[in-house]
Amino acid sequence: MKQYKIPDAAYKALKWAGLIACPAIATFVGVVGPVWGMPNVDAIVTTINAAGVCIGALIGYSAATAKEV
Repeated sequence: MKQYKIPDAAYKALKWAGLIACPAIATFVGVVGPVWGMPNVDAIVTTINAAGVCIGALIGYSAATAKEV
């Protein structure tokens, strides 16, 4: 069994956020935002996607540095 840098519950939540929530929200904002006249849609979508990449990097670091127990 491996011991990760972050707790299992946090890992699962971050994985869901990075792989499911952020891309889904970014796509939704990118499609619906212009229709509703939202300002700065491109900046908002870029920020959401950057957050998703950051989350992915954090969980990737945790997986890469996991130690066998």
